[in-house]
Amino acid sequence: MVSWLDRTVAACCQPLGRYVGLSSGEDGVLGGVDYPLLWYRDLEKHSCGEFSFAVVQANQVCEDYGHVEPGREGTFVGVYDGHGGHDASRFVCDNLSRHLISEIKVTNSNIEEHDHLFGTLENFKAKQLNTHVFTALAQEKGTIDEEVLNNAFAATEDGFLSIVEREFHVDPTIATTGCCCLVGVIWKRTLYVANLGDCRAVLGHIGRFNRIVAEQLTDDHNARIKEVRDELRALHPDDPNIVRRVRKTWHVKGIIQVTRAIGDASLKKPKFAHGVMEPFRRPVVRADPSVCSRNLQPCDRFVIFASDGLWDFLSNEKAVQIVHAYPRQGIARRLVLSALNVAARARKLKYGDLMNYDKGVRRAFHDDITVVVIFIDHEMLNDELTVPGMSVRGFVDTHRPSDFNIAQEVATETEPTETELTETV
Repeated sequence: MVSWLDRTVAACCQPLGRYVGLSSGEDGVLGGVDYPLLWYRDLEKHSCGEFSFAVVQANQVCEDYGHVEPGREGTFVGVYDGHGGHDASRFVCDNLSRHLISEIKVTNSNIEEHDHLFGTLENFKAKQLNTHVFTALAQEKGTIDEEVLNNAFAATEDGFLSIVEREFHVDPTIATTGCCCLVGVIWKRTLYVANLGDCRAVLGHIGRFNRIVAEQLTDDHNARIKEVRDELRALHPDDPNIVRRVRKTWHVKGIIQVTRAIGDASLKKPKFAHGVMEPFRRPVVRADPSVCSRNLQPCDRFVIFASDGLWDFLSNEKAVQIVHAYPRQGIARRLVLSALNVAARARKLKYGDLMNYDKGVRRAFHDDITVVVIFIDHEMLNDELTVPGMSVRGFVDTHRPSDFNIAQEVATETEPTETELTETV
């Protein structure tokens, strides 16, 4: 029989979030309700728990995109951090998730047909091609795995580079826009994570003595890390300037810090590099993601998916402690505001003073920040939602039921004709 002392100790070790109000804590009042640059959804449902979502804008045009697709069978999370503009991140947000949630079924012969249409139909964007490519792969296998995720990233990269090819002579700057990508999928009690760049996924799980532990699930593809620089030098032995220091920070070719991304065509194909850097023989930025999977354990409590704007100011441990210590309601917003507090103090400002700076100017203090916290309720892992959750996209207030579906189904609609594809906007 458990003694009264054991029960008392166990109760004291439970997350403070069950007992502490939203206005309490070292990070102050949970504000931001009327802050125009902060968008949030404090608590929504997904297939095996709840999630909290927040985005704060710093750039004149927000370069971060993110969304959550909670379906009957699983949950998809995407965080996309653009650089050099928002074209790549918007494209990835519109396309990469569709590879997983589309219910369109195509055969391999259909893929070749769509590949031809992509080059001939102006309004048939890479969105449809990538959707069909990935859906064929996922539904043919009837599952999600690391190979499927790799192929999804490759299809999205090909789609965006095709747009760069078409638009480059009209707008050469499209070759310098890119996107760091972080994707998470929970399906059949397994968490799959794939990333390019320095967005990060951090797991909070219960360790020894019932203490919360932070475990980073992703690798940062950033030249500030010695191992990444060593890898670049090994891949480019004939280029002594493959990494250079710029204002005390390491950059690839003195241009960019991240070493993997969707887009950045000027660093991948010489024909797009004119005026950006000297000629090169092989891509200096890659688009193959790091992919991992984890069978979810009873000790796993939540996963924080966030762009590097959050990790610039909060350590993995600090972020996990905040999520563990406070209520679920509004926890993503609390993480964002905690990062802004640190950003303000770093410039010897009060938090309220930082709020007076408008978008664009704010970029001097912090980056765009996107945070999604996925809570894992293990009693729900074996269940399917009776109805799909609501698809949620950052800075978009209208929602639709999520159609996340991996299992192969008999198509109920005919394939679109070429005329229908032409009319697609």
